[in-house]
Amino acid sequence: MGDIWTEIRGAIHGVWQRRWIAIAAAWAICLAGWLVVSQIPNQYESRARVFVQLRQLVPGDGLATQQEQQRDIDRVRQTLTSAVNLEKVVRGTALADTVATDRDVADRVASLQRMIKVVQAQDSLFEISATVADTGNSDAHNAKLARSIVQKLIDIFVEDNLAQGRDDASQSLQFLDQQLAQRQKQLQDAEAKKADFQARYLGSLPGTGTLSDRLSAARSQLAQVNSDLAAAQSALAAVNGQMAGTSATVSGSGGTAVAGPARARVSAIQGQLAEARARGWTDNHPDVQALKSQLAAAQTAARSERVTVSGGTSATANPLYLSLKAMQADKAAQVAALMNRKAQIEADIQSFDEKMAGDPAAAQEQAEIDRNYEVLKAQYDKLLTDREQVKLRSQAASQADAVKFSVIDPPTAPRSPTAPNRPLLLTGVLLAGLGGGIAAAFGLSQIAGTFATSNRLEKVSGMPVIGSVGRVLSDAQIALRRRRFHLFLGATGGLAVAWVALMGLEMFQRGMVA
Repeated sequence: MGDIWTEIRGAIHGVWQRRWIAIAAAWAICLAGWLVVSQIPNQYESRARVFVQLRQLVPGDGLATQQEQQRDIDRVRQTLTSAVNLEKVVRGTALADTVATDRDVADRVASLQRMIKVVQAQDSLFEISATVADTGNSDAHNAKLARSIVQKLIDIFVEDNLAQGRDDASQSLQFLDQQLAQRQKQLQDAEAKKADFQARYLGSLPGTGTLSDRLSAARSQLAQVNSDLAAAQSALAAVNGQMAGTSATVSGSGGTAVAGPARARVSAIQGQLAEARARGWTDNHPDVQALKSQLAAAQTAARSERVTVSGGTSATANPLYLSLKAMQADKAAQVAALMNRKAQIEADIQSFDEKMAGDPAAAQEQAEIDRNYEVLKAQYDKLLTDREQVKLRSQAASQADAVKFSVIDPPTAPRSPTAPNRPLLLTGVLLAGLGGGIAAAFGLSQIAGTFATSNRLEKVSGMPVIGSVGRVLSDAQIALRRRRFHLFLGATGGLAVAWVALMGLEMFQRGMVA
């Protein structure tokens, strides 16, 4: 226990010796932290609770099931935050002063979708909240804007459910259906023209896109086929060359020459070399060069090898020749297939060139057909999207009589920011600054080669310490120390004063909003 207390005393002494470093670090950390906290914008949130009652359309028959009610509730939530309603919120609140173009309105609608939250508290109870943190406005303006957004959203929903006309939606649907039918017929005609043009001019050309794109793809494919054909013909020629120098039979056990090991190795290496060339390897390939070196050495050894002769004249088929024969058939089949493919592509290209020579305006015709098709397709898709939007609004209007909407809690007027908790952050920065300053002083005391107590010196040096001599200070030194101590207290107290001032400023700003 005594050792622990000694270590604590030593640590305190080391920090005290470097107290000016500690207070400087604390000021630096606090100033930086308070600056960061001051840059965080205040968020003001307004909340309202609304009750949406969905009555059963046919009482007692059980048609309004729990799942149907849940779907209706989801539709209410989606309607509250739909893009149409949010655009009305933008134009009906102070946000309208910040927009000048449709792009600005779209940007504001996108930001509102992030600012507004609709949460289902209970079965038919919804909580609507809007959070505003615009750094370009004052806190009072942001608080008022948050409340006006929630209020406008509620007003729009009530108007849509009580005063929305259904006849306009029905007429819009009829008009859009007629336009869709016309565009669909025009789109079908354009697709037929496009298919007919492709059948007349493009034929079996590979690829997609314009005439030049298809022709370029065909020529690229022809170049690839020519490359493959050249490689296959080279491989076939190599196999034929090997077969020309290979005997179809080898002598058996009776009276013919019997090859020794060296000649057998020559035959084996020749087979490997033929197989490598059949794969398309050139003479510059490292494996081919290695096989050639081995073949030369084996041929030299074979010339000096004695040939033994046995009686009889029987002969058997040469396995190497049979292998080369099978390889020759395979390579010949590959060459034939590639030649047929080459002829087909050349015929397609020639046919295409003849058609283009007979009709120079074909490229312009294709561009016009594609352009008309894309325009009609875009118009059809837009009409289909508009029809779905109108249909959704019509369905929402048809449920007006089945929805009872009442405001339980009106939108609140925020008097203080919901985030950030600035007093807590300011206090946390103060504590972090004090802790950081103490940590900096303690770390430097551990690095420096000084000893606060004789026990620590004895422990580190391993030598006994006979005693210690206290320092005697003069009156002038004592007065100097006292002045420095007062300055240190002032610097430390300055931190507390700065913290109190910032807290007071925060409370004053909140009071201005309230």
